[in-house]
Amino acid sequence: MTFIATPQISPSDDREITSNEFWPAISLADFRAVMRLDGTVTNERLEHAVTSSILQINKELSEWRRVQQSDGHSNLAAVRGELINNVNTYVHLYKRAVYCFAKANLVERYNDFDSTAKGTKDSEELNDTTDSFRRDGRIAIRDILGENHVTVELI
Repeated sequence: MTFIATPQISPSDDREITSNEFWPAISLADFRAVMRLDGTVTNERLEHAVTSSILQINKELSEWRRVQQSDGHSNLAAVRGELINNVNTYVHLYKRAVYCFAKANLVERYNDFDSTAKGTKDSEELNDTTDSFRRDGRIAIRDILGENHVTVELI
């Protein structure tokens, strides 16, 4: 059996990903802590996954953002919402969406290290996890938009 040490993450590795001034910056250190990521995921890979998620979510919420800005809200924290732990609900939801989609992206990319039978079984379990992260991210976006969580179409 071989021991492989997981790289440690230092506080100096904290970077923030910013986008449109309306949206809050995303701290990579906070993302690591909340989503329980160790040093196995490189900072570059983490930044890529978070940036991709921000791009996707900002695109989906672009019309909603324009409406909020036309109503005089300069940023997401200024949109009227409940405060939880002194942070606007919309900020919590936005971060949840970004974190969940980024984590799903990372889980998908890191499941190809082991191609043995055990690796294939683990990969199936990771697909369930990926689907759960995407579902949670989708729910957060729908909550921001004020939409129901379920879409039903009659055939």
